[in-house]
Amino acid sequence: MEYLTIMKSASETLEIKKSLFICYSKRVNDEEEAKEFIKDIKNKHKDARHNVFAYTIGENMEIQRYSDDGEPQGTAGIPVLEVIKKKNIKDTAIVVTRYFGGILLGTGGLTRAYSNAASMGIDAAGIVEKVMGIPVYVEIPYDLLGKIQYYCEQNEKYIEEIQYTDVVKINLYIEKSQLEDFNKAIIEVCDGKSKLSFGEESHFFKMKNRLYLNVI
Repeated sequence: MEYLTIMKSASETLEIKKSLFICYSKRVNDEEEAKEFIKDIKNKHKDARHNVFAYTIGENMEIQRYSDDGEPQGTAGIPVLEVIKKKNIKDTAIVVTRYFGGILLGTGGLTRAYSNAASMGIDAAGIVEKVMGIPVYVEIPYDLLGKIQYYCEQNEKYIEEIQYTDVVKINLYIEKSQLEDFNKAIIEVCDGKSKLSFGEESHFFKMKNRLYLNVI
């Protein structure tokens, strides 16, 4: 299943009426990792008035958690969670640390502040698509290399590696949904002179039509 998540860990700071809202965002694989991330931020900001958090886990957001951490009910954790859900990002944890500046913001002001801080933190982290992909290995004679490279360039298929042995070995990552069409195209381009083999299906991160095993 394809879904969106954040690209990298990031932080952003928002100042409103002398209060500082520091948003930390992180991609997490499971709830234990989310809890560990929250614990680390709380330890880092033990002197802060509040460490509000929210996270979603799973392709369908099966797990959703949040905490106002002492802020008025409904003004902090839920707004952060709603930002995550509105952007439709999964496997994402956010902690917004607040240093109180001495001026009360009111419930509406708090809700806007936490929402804006969360949105800034997500924007800083970037959003990436997570898709199912398969490593593909293509073996061809040397005289077909140019044809394969041209096909890949025209169809936005990125060649990860080329090995030159007695034949040319080309490694690519292909989306599962595109695999059948890719196989047919390679056979046609190479007039049946290619040999294809496949690695293990797994999740990849998709950026500008290129698949990555991981993004930092």
